[in-house]
Amino acid sequence: MSNTDLIIPERSRDIGDFMVGRLLPFRNKRMVGPFVFIDHMGPSEVGPGKYMDIGQHPHIGLSTLTFLLEGEMIHEDSLGTKQRISPGSVNWMTAGKGVTHTERTPPEQRDGKTYPIHGYQIWVALPKEKENMAPQFHHIDAKNLPFWKDQSAQFTLVAGKGYGKASPVPVHSDLFMVDIKTTGEYSLEIAGQLEGEIGICVVEGEVKACENLVEKGNLLVSKIDNQCALEIKAESHIILFGGPAFEEERFIEWNFVSSEKTTIATAKERWKAKDWPMVEGDNSYIPLPELK
Repeated sequence: MSNTDLIIPERSRDIGDFMVGRLLPFRNKRMVGPFVFIDHMGPSEVGPGKYMDIGQHPHIGLSTLTFLLEGEMIHEDSLGTKQRISPGSVNWMTAGKGVTHTERTPPEQRDGKTYPIHGYQIWVALPKEKENMAPQFHHIDAKNLPFWKDQSAQFTLVAGKGYGKASPVPVHSDLFMVDIKTTGEYSLEIAGQLEGEIGICVVEGEVKACENLVEKGNLLVSKIDNQCALEIKAESHIILFGGPAFEEERFIEWNFVSSEKTTIATAKERWKAKDWPMVEGDNSYIPLPELK
């Protein structure tokens, strides 16, 4: 996603077993498992003079995962997809060797009223051997995602595997993304339930980790793979994500992710030349910014 207005620059700090920050990537931790980027949208409102109209922009080497908490958007891409997404559902677009897409406020929400918008746009790097795969798009409705309750917590497995369950989102590497909401205090155990590096995004409320209270809007990254325990306070909402780290470094420039800098350089030149698959019937075009 190219809208940068809602990305908060990361600054990490140590609190024992965790590093606390905001959104990926940040200086001391560029990735969590295969997750390379998290863009927090809102909470905000769309309405007259402030609609979400993100024009055509390209991606390579990654999958985008769109997960809304409030509001709706329309996704269109160069594969011919036109898909509305509502809260709790997942849009999963794999760019592979190259895809272009747009995200816009639905037409019926352009009626002079205001509507909420809140959610996460997430980039997941592809394994090296799949970076040049053919692009794909999948939409998974909220009712088809694994859901369960334990004491005062309710869980949804958004993507990947965890807690003995598997999401239908067709991921390309080992990973997990779990949405958790609490009505009362809840002790979360992760050891044995999730594999790999672990990120904890505090959406609402707060959690207690290593005797530190971490409030909403912060991202914790566990420094110990596969295991960490924390207390989730009542009326809180967190998202767990991560997985085993890739062996190779990933480079990120604008909307491009790759294990090879030359692949990104070629993608940049192609976009500048408009030698790229485009969304049919959409004349918008986000130009390549000045990159170092």
